[in-house]
Amino acid sequence: MTPPRALDARFSLYLDLARACAALAVVVAHFGYFRIFDDVQIARIPDFGREAVITFFVLSGFVIAYSAEHKNLTARSYFIARAARLFSVVLPVLALSFILATCVHDMLHMPVEDGYELRRPWLYIPFHLAFLGDVWHFVERPPWLIPYWSLDYEAWYYVLFGVVHFVPGRRRWLAAGAVLALVGPRLWLLLPVWLAGVALYRLQGRLAFGPGPARAGWVLSMVLIGLWGWLDPEPWLRGVAQGLWPFAHIRMGSADRVLADYAVMGLVLLNFACARQARFDVVLRLARPIRFLAGHTFTLYLSHGIVIGLWQSVLPIERGAAHEIVAIGIAIAVVALASNPVTEALQRGLRRALEAGLALGTRMGMKPN
Repeated sequence: MTPPRALDARFSLYLDLARACAALAVVVAHFGYFRIFDDVQIARIPDFGREAVITFFVLSGFVIAYSAEHKNLTARSYFIARAARLFSVVLPVLALSFILATCVHDMLHMPVEDGYELRRPWLYIPFHLAFLGDVWHFVERPPWLIPYWSLDYEAWYYVLFGVVHFVPGRRRWLAAGAVLALVGPRLWLLLPVWLAGVALYRLQGRLAFGPGPARAGWVLSMVLIGLWGWLDPEPWLRGVAQGLWPFAHIRMGSADRVLADYAVMGLVLLNFACARQARFDVVLRLARPIRFLAGHTFTLYLSHGIVIGLWQSVLPIERGAAHEIVAIGIAIAVVALASNPVTEALQRGLRRALEAGLALGTRMGMKPN
């Protein structure tokens, strides 16, 4: 099978814009979750936080499939690229979370959500670095890092995709089965959402229609997403999903919105499929700011909870006050901007270290990929 051709510039920029918008939607949603908005603002401002995470999942599956066929063509390069990207952000953010939360808990004697983990960092930090927070019975989050749950899913989806894509013969299915058995049923539920992105990449060459119908379909997808947020059928669907859950002794945790997630997945797929054909030339004129924003989305997504948690612990917040919202927003942006050079340098260092380690293993007699 011939791999689909490389992404054109317009669609690549569109995906970057979608990534940036999704990260901002998560931040806005958490302004409501952490009660920075007042009740009136919470009622008036749509909460698309979960929908944004589902967008990330579909986008991740698409980009990983593209990368595996156009950039990281071997198991070794795939492993290095994924590990360096993940840990370049996870390592400093996780360390900052535990250090600052410990200071707040021990020095200021303020309560910290999931503060019990601070008593055993030697256990919980490696636990979170292994992305085990949602396997089987566990529902664990690092202090102040609510979005971390999605990494507990995505990291294992990277592993599963790598196994299926790179392991030859029947061994791939045995290895894939072992991964699925390790992670447990919650991660099985959202796997189709991530794989939908892979399927969209694989099938995009067959989805050919003109820019007119594509733009109409794109508008339809945006209208449907707006209606979804306005009508908000998620609570009802969550109740249905919980009623159908067959593992009474295992909490559904972050997967309890699975039925709503599947519906949102369909809307995101429609949006992306139409955007690819729509020829949005305007994004070409906005290439620099879009790339800039997209380059900071991972640090923004993961670190903003630390800023909010620390701010709430140290300073009183006047809920709904414009100056409070602006000040916290600026602090979040500053942290994301300041963190990015650190994570980029760390990513380069991790790449070199992983390449050196694998090369050393090969020289010592390990079988090369």
